Amino acid sequence: MVGYVIKRLFAGMITIFILLTVAFFLMRMIPGGPFSPAEEKRVPAEILERIADSYGLNDPLHVQYFRYLGNILRGDLGVSFKRMDSSVNTLIARGFPVSAKVGGLAIVVSLIFGVTLGVVAAVRRGGIADKAAMTLATIGVSVPVFVISILLLYTFAYYLKILPTFGLLSWKHYILPVACLSFARVAYITRLTRSSMLEVIQQDYIRTARARGVSEFDVIVKHALRNACIPVVTYLGPMVAELLTGAFVVERLFAIPGIGRDFTTSISDRDYSLILGLTVFFGMFVILCNIIVDIVYVLIDPRVKLD
Repeated sequence: MVGYVIKRLFAGMITIFILLTVAFFLMRMIPGGPFSPAEEKRVPAEILERIADSYGLNDPLHVQYFRYLGNILRGDLGVSFKRMDSSVNTLIARGFPVSAKVGGLAIVVSLIFGVTLGVVAAVRRGGIADKAAMTLATIGVSVPVFVISILLLYTFAYYLKILPTFGLLSWKHYILPVACLSFARVAYITRLTRSSMLEVIQQDYIRTARARGVSEFDVIVKHALRNACIPVVTYLGPMVAELLTGAFVVERLFAIPGIGRDFTTSISDRDYSLILGLTVFFGMFVILCNIIVDIVYVLIDPRVKLD
């Protein structure tokens, strides 16, 4: 297993290098820069040129690229062009715990409700519970997250006036963001769990367990669910990475000071350093989560071998 993890980490480093390179040159191909066009209407061109020169933006492109690579190897993600008093490392260290807290709650809610609904739908196949769960799952995977967010905001914040609309000042502030983040994930996990459970409960060892007089609860939870949850674990890798590193739309709508909101702001501001730093951070997090998922496979099913 150690050898497998080392190989995956090496492949991940190559992936991050390619991701960084593509993002770096794509940003430079877009017209304009971090100090234009809004500033050029108020600041003389000579001043803008001096600012760009102080950040090394007037250097040849290959010089900027290799300088940035050298900084990355030292763990320095640079300084934000729009928040000159903060480094990218500081912004990530400040925003990631906020995003991770909201995302962590959304992961727990998604797993509890998604797996439970999926199991109930599979066990009660064709019944009212199955149809209700599948209807909810279809809506969840079909409706975009920003539509769900606006509906929840209108219903619980504007119409009923029982939940706050922005910030994270109390436990009530977490309800709407977590619900918005969880809705689609609950739907997807429900569908995965149901389809996998339907396949597993038809296996011979399930029939054998029932014939031996094992209780239905033990058959479902101890025997069927353990094998049925492997597709869910596969989905957990990218889902955990996405939620813990911030959901862009939800953080923007609810004014959550996480790195998801920082990413959307950096793109509109053309903040090169912040865009690249967050891109590298997200990429590393996705790779790490996928490696952890592969290791969890072995813990769930010893028949799985990591080569």
